[in-house]
Amino acid sequence: MTERPADRSDDIAPVRAFWEGLGLPGLFDVHTHFLPPGIQKAVWHVFDTAGPKIGREWPIRYRSSLEDRVELLRAMGVRRFSTLPYAHKPGVASYLNDWSRTFAADVPEVLWSGTFFPEDGVTAYVEELVGAGIEVFKLHLQVGEFHLDDPLLDGVWELLADTDVPIVVHAGSGPVSNDFTGPASMQRLLERHPRLPIIVAHLGAPEVVRFLAMAEEYERVRLDTTMMFTDFFGVPFPDRLLPRLLGVQHKILLGTDFPTIPYPYVHQLEGLARLGLGEDWLRAVCWENGVELFGLSR
Repeated sequence: MTERPADRSDDIAPVRAFWEGLGLPGLFDVHTHFLPPGIQKAVWHVFDTAGPKIGREWPIRYRSSLEDRVELLRAMGVRRFSTLPYAHKPGVASYLNDWSRTFAADVPEVLWSGTFFPEDGVTAYVEELVGAGIEVFKLHLQVGEFHLDDPLLDGVWELLADTDVPIVVHAGSGPVSNDFTGPASMQRLLERHPRLPIIVAHLGAPEVVRFLAMAEEYERVRLDTTMMFTDFFGVPFPDRLLPRLLGVQHKILLGTDFPTIPYPYVHQLEGLARLGLGEDWLRAVCWENGVELFGLSR
């Protein structure tokens, strides 16, 4: 499928109206993706063909050039956003990290993002990135097919626990489970390293109860909202848990999965508003918590 510009007229105004109505200066989105063009096309192909790790039809709304996607986020008022590369096999992480490093240097709004994989030399390249000032890492257990407590990652976890660099982890079993998804390996890892700064992607869907409990128990475990509470995702969130989302208000971060979403960006925001948790909660999730964790500039 060919790339096309996103429909700005349909997207910009409602997003800006949302954050302006809350009295915010913009949005802070910790879960967006920017990948090298060749890899991005390969990822989109997996979604286009409803591949085995997707499992359903998944049209991509924001299929356009890198430059167009950056400009669209800027126009919508997303003042900081991530790139979140993730390695699917050994030998890929360093290429992704080099590309993401250059991209972040060229786009001031970007959270400098990287990834790692259980492979020889992983601790060394993660240590170099941390020393250079990387802001966030991304892991995808369903795609990478590894457990968080893989022995090859022991040195990495010791380093990140000491340096407090957050790691966005897709650990939940959605959209398709395999032997590596679910809360078990994260629970084992946190028992060994309880101060790891993990951001659980998608609120850990569908195992939201278990991952919410981890955010309540462990000081540095946070949750991102990516695709949760949208009509498309279809993961129920029990009403009885809503008070617990208030209890961890300071630990929830806006995430959207832009650009690989099948609905307008504003739909994620509308889903959060429909929860009825109040404007203070929305301001914390959509702006304040991200600013507190990462700041507004590198």
